[in-house]
Amino acid sequence: MGAFITALIAIALLSFVIDPSTLQSAMSMFSSKYDVGSIGGEGITYQEYQQKVDYFTKIYQISSGTTSSDEQTQEAINNTAWQNEITNRVLVPAIESAGITLGDEELYDLTQGANISPVLMSEASFIGEDGQFSKQRVVDFVQAIGQDASGQLAMYWNFLEDNIEKDQLFTKYLSLLEHSTYMSPVELNKAIANNNTTYNVDFVVRPFGFSIDSTITVSKQEVADYYEKNKENFKQVESRDLEYVVFEVVPSEADLEAAREDFDKTYGEFVAAENVKNFLARNSDAPFNPYFYKEGDLKTIATELEDFAANAKVGDALAPFQQENTFIAAKVVDIKQMPDSVFVKHILLQGADEAKADSLLNVAKKGNFAELAAVWSADKNPNVAEAGDLGWMTQQYMIPGMESVLDAKKGDVFTLKTQYGTHIVKVTDVTKAMKKMQVAILVKEAVASKTTYSDFYAKANDIATKSEGSIEKFNAAAKEMNVPVYPAVRVLPGAKTLANYQHTREISRWANESKIGDVSPIITVDNKYFFVVALTNIHPDGYAALNEVYTDVENFLKVEKKGQKVAQETKAAIAGASTIEAVAEKLGTTVSNQSGIAFSSLTSQQLDPKFIGAVAGSPENTLVGPVVGDIGVYYFTIKGKEVGAFYTEDDAKARNSQMFTSISQVIPVILTEGAEIKDERYKFF
Repeated sequence: MGAFITALIAIALLSFVIDPSTLQSAMSMFSSKYDVGSIGGEGITYQEYQQKVDYFTKIYQISSGTTSSDEQTQEAINNTAWQNEITNRVLVPAIESAGITLGDEELYDLTQGANISPVLMSEASFIGEDGQFSKQRVVDFVQAIGQDASGQLAMYWNFLEDNIEKDQLFTKYLSLLEHSTYMSPVELNKAIANNNTTYNVDFVVRPFGFSIDSTITVSKQEVADYYEKNKENFKQVESRDLEYVVFEVVPSEADLEAAREDFDKTYGEFVAAENVKNFLARNSDAPFNPYFYKEGDLKTIATELEDFAANAKVGDALAPFQQENTFIAAKVVDIKQMPDSVFVKHILLQGADEAKADSLLNVAKKGNFAELAAVWSADKNPNVAEAGDLGWMTQQYMIPGMESVLDAKKGDVFTLKTQYGTHIVKVTDVTKAMKKMQVAILVKEAVASKTTYSDFYAKANDIATKSEGSIEKFNAAAKEMNVPVYPAVRVLPGAKTLANYQHTREISRWANESKIGDVSPIITVDNKYFFVVALTNIHPDGYAALNEVYTDVENFLKVEKKGQKVAQETKAAIAGASTIEAVAEKLGTTVSNQSGIAFSSLTSQQLDPKFIGAVAGSPENTLVGPVVGDIGVYYFTIKGKEVGAFYTEDDAKARNSQMFTSISQVIPVILTEGAEIKDERYKFF
């Protein structure tokens, strides 16, 4: 407390000698240290964001019925929390500023009226037994909120209401934009004409290629002018360029030999085991798979397994073999003739109705199965051809507990039990039976010993030590040890992968906190990879610097100038030519022809868009050129054009609507573009 009071006194005294705005800026910098980002210049603290993450994590747990989430799911939840901040702070205010609001009656209509929100319609909790949306289930849910002491139902309903409101706001906003999209009569007529007109063209092209012409020069001023004029094309997000060496910890020969000896001992017990499922559960890196393999299936695992299965009998065992760092053995458990798939119908009986199974079974063997299913089955799926249809069942697509249907004959009717209740099952179709084999596979991967692990760590440490934090020494050390150095370009601040390596978050975290030329200490990933990393460049958020894009711009301008040069050269070469044939003769080439060219499809027939544009704006039977395209210089003559009437006013309007649909998908991006969104969650997450 004494230290705290001292700090307050110090700040108070500073305020007398420091300009207030400077002090405020300093305090802001101190507080922003704990921000995960900012939107519209307003910081979002770690605590604020974490509360949102906790909220959406809870929503996920309520909706999924789980109490935990894997790494990928949690990442999705984190992104949902961030997107929610953007929606609340940018998108919703932008929509409301357009005058769009929601009334109480409208919200009631979306939840209980005639126009139910798609949010509720797609909510699994409100789908009835017939597979359709049930208003009654919504009513039951809302009524249950007051009796839920945990508060979870209230939380989830508030979540749904918030989504309903936002979905309706966006829907109305898009509707406003769509109805304000106006196609004038001139635009309409032009669209119809462009789509109904095709051209038959004779042309000559002189390709200019993309090799750099040494006689063509581009000044620094020209590059700078182009850069300033087209600066928007050079926008970039913050990223870094890295170089790295990586040592993967793999078993040594001694490790492999020790693993081989252990596997050989286990193999004898494996062959003698009567319950292979339990044996594999205790001794194998892969559990027992009850799948029956047909010819060719085992090849995807190992050719040795496929060759063994070709002539094996039940009880036969395959001797151990090695596949890279893994040892494998196998034993045939069962062989039988079985189909790939069977078509299954069922009548599902639940609760008290299960007592009727025997009597219904006798009726089902003789009567109309579909009619019985329509009356008695608890499965009322409306999306099947006939009541009771389950469809084609395979080993991969199988309701747990129904595996025995694959052993049934066509026409068999019988009962079986699953977690869903008692089923009266009928097999109505069966594919051709073939020999299939159930194989128990013993798998054991050799692991690196502590000695091997230490050896690889020592190699990585050798480079890290010799680098002394200097990129020059890093490259020298790698060269001395004959270790390859790999580049990684444009690594994002929050990147969690590097090349093909996963879980490399610590590498990007180190890069975010380092300076150009720095070299990292050893960074361990998955307890299997040792990285030593050097930071070679930083690309700041905003616009790429001129020096970064200078060469690209220079080469682009040289190609443009080359096109103009070829145009002038060909123009001089064809002097006096009045026909396309004469142009071809003077240029030492031949005349090409293309029919059906339409301005409405600039990419049609893979023609140069600039060439197509020039064709659409030129008169018939007139030599036109030179036209500098993307790949060459063109001369052409329009030999004729056809005007059809297949593209109508309705087509033009439909096309305009389709274009709006495409544009509407990027509207959120457009609305957020000027919001100064800064995502720095990578500092903490």
